[in-house]
Amino acid sequence: MKESLKIVYLSSFPPRECGIATFTQDLAVAIDHLFETALDSRIAAINNDAVSRYHYPREVIFELDPHSESSFISTAEKINKTDDIKLVNIQHEFGLFGGKYGSCILSFLDVLKKPSVVTFHSVLPSPNPELHNIVRSIAEKTSGLVAMTHRSKEILAGEYGIDGKKISVILHGIHPAPYTPSAKSKSVLSFSKNTILLTFGLLSRGKGIEYVLEALPPVVKAYPDLRYIVLGATHPNVLKEEGESYRKSLIQKVRELKLSSNVSFYNEYVSLDKLLQFLRAADIYISTSLDPNQTVSGTLSYALGSGRPVISTPFAQAKEIITPQTGFLVNFRDSASYAEALLKLLKDLQLREQFGKNAYFRTRNMTWDNVALEYLKLFSKYSGDIAKVSKYKKIPRSNLNHLFRLTDDFGIIQFAQLSLPDISSGYTVDDNARALIVSCSYMEQIGKAIKALSPDKRKNEVLKRIEIYLRFIEFVSDENGLFYNYVKPDRTIDHEFNQKENLEDANGRTLWALAAAATTAALPDTLRERAFSLLKRRMDHPLIIESPRATAFYVKGLCLLLKNPKEINWEDFKQRVVRYCDRLVSLYRGVSSKEWEWFETYLTYSNAVVPEALLLGYQQTGNSDFLETGIKTLDFLIAQTFLNGIYAPIGQDGWHQKTGERRYFDQQPEDASAMACALQIAYSVTGKESYHKLMLEAFNWFLGDNSLNQMVYDRATGGCYDGVGDGQINLNQGAESTTSYLLARLAIQHS
Repeated sequence: MKESLKIVYLSSFPPRECGIATFTQDLAVAIDHLFETALDSRIAAINNDAVSRYHYPREVIFELDPHSESSFISTAEKINKTDDIKLVNIQHEFGLFGGKYGSCILSFLDVLKKPSVVTFHSVLPSPNPELHNIVRSIAEKTSGLVAMTHRSKEILAGEYGIDGKKISVILHGIHPAPYTPSAKSKSVLSFSKNTILLTFGLLSRGKGIEYVLEALPPVVKAYPDLRYIVLGATHPNVLKEEGESYRKSLIQKVRELKLSSNVSFYNEYVSLDKLLQFLRAADIYISTSLDPNQTVSGTLSYALGSGRPVISTPFAQAKEIITPQTGFLVNFRDSASYAEALLKLLKDLQLREQFGKNAYFRTRNMTWDNVALEYLKLFSKYSGDIAKVSKYKKIPRSNLNHLFRLTDDFGIIQFAQLSLPDISSGYTVDDNARALIVSCSYMEQIGKAIKALSPDKRKNEVLKRIEIYLRFIEFVSDENGLFYNYVKPDRTIDHEFNQKENLEDANGRTLWALAAAATTAALPDTLRERAFSLLKRRMDHPLIIESPRATAFYVKGLCLLLKNPKEINWEDFKQRVVRYCDRLVSLYRGVSSKEWEWFETYLTYSNAVVPEALLLGYQQTGNSDFLETGIKTLDFLIAQTFLNGIYAPIGQDGWHQKTGERRYFDQQPEDASAMACALQIAYSVTGKESYHKLMLEAFNWFLGDNSLNQMVYDRATGGCYDGVGDGQINLNQGAESTTSYLLARLAIQHS
């Protein structure tokens, strides 16, 4: 690719201690991380005044005096002359810019010729004429506007007369982190014996902390282990004007109320890691703003995103994002209201935990990755150059952490609750086979690089899991070589469930997994021999397969063996490939028509594996029928599932009957994985760049190019969410989803 395109953010920026600065840094980092090599963030940093300076990082390419119109004008002129800057995002807060109501920004917009998007961090209702005119002027001079709540959009449209079509609502971002109870972080911070209440943020008189302190005496009497932590330095502007008088008044109040053993002030501007650690240690977060018109609070967003129940005053954002299922709204300046809410939550541990989990579930669309996707979608609307490169997402490195988390000493556990393994779901050979294939593929890719090194920690960790998955497959194999699929949590085979279910797909996938283990050169000979012995024992029995998918899984395994012909009768195995591929071609010819080029009268799950098997069969046999049918059916599937520039797999809430309506939701990672893998093979067989492009589009389903424009891969855990529903992501990270993502991730590395 050419040199990265630039987006400039006009904003305050760290190390300046300011919420807008932190927001801008988080947004810029998220966009850069997702679109590395394609897009690059740069900052036009607003200083406090003409003489104050900060030791800025390299991203800051301009510095502005907020009270100098000439500073804004000259910066706009420099941006106009810089060809690779394609858009400016102005992070707007009235106090950041000089002039009445920050009117200096108008001079910047008057000169700027590049597309611009303004993010309003504050939207004031009932504006006087001067404020009304300045905000209207900003709206008229910029390409697009971002409001951070729906209420803010209503005010901009209704009270300022701005066209609602020009206003996008993008919520404040939160940092992705796995949901965790508070116990572990409490232990790290030496609070294990306490119930923790937390308020965080830069301190000022508008914070309203005194009303919480006045609420605590009756609460502490009932819960003497309670500790209220106020975390944050005094706001720099407050410190300049009045020093620490507000903090001192709060400390004096603590003494008067005899709460010294129950209240702690941490007077520091903490790092992100430390903030998140305090949030994870909290049992209840208290948001105390006294401004009913406060548009957004990053600290409130962070608390909900950390999965903590919240008590808050009813300022604008709080009324919009706090529901009766996540916390309580209390009256402004009303200590009794605080006390009542605290006692309700403190007496009911189950309610507290449920509120926290609800908060976590409801805020996943607010993770910085998802917010970055929303911003890029908007930026692409106003910059054709950005739109062209927005498909070039950075491919995350292979991360097996969640695979390891789901695996115990017996096998990989089937389901998870959020990212926590749910042992009550038991185990399946399906999932252990997938995990074995993933682990072998990983070993194959790293094997050459680390072969000469000893010992390699990650290699040994993967080998340990391969041993577990192989042992599990041995455990579920009966005397006829059949593999049972379902195993109970107590590690006994669930014969009743296995008898009810069709086990063909599970058996076909397991044969593929054993072939992968038997042919992975990076594995020790002992493991490869065990896998081949088990595979051969199953193949020595008559193999009757009806399902096209099970047939395809088996063909994939056979083709692996043909590529690594050690210890097999090559001609015999080649004939097996021909026989089973012929069967797929026969199914296609019996069902297909000009309008329906497929093997069955319906599209179900993991569809792309069937044409992929035929293309692999062609690679090993040179049979043109396999190539022709594989390409025709893959192209048909592409036409059904690539819609409006994104991959949209067949919905599992009803599938797609030949004569029926196509279903769109409950989209599964298994389908996106199968399509990415099939397109990788199609590209290697045909050399057509169009297949490579579609392969990346299919993989980008995991990275937010989907019906919800949200991430399905969880970078924080290395896991993958269980599906895309109608309006929401299934946030559980089970074995099938995670192994499917990893299969696709490892496959595209070959392209």
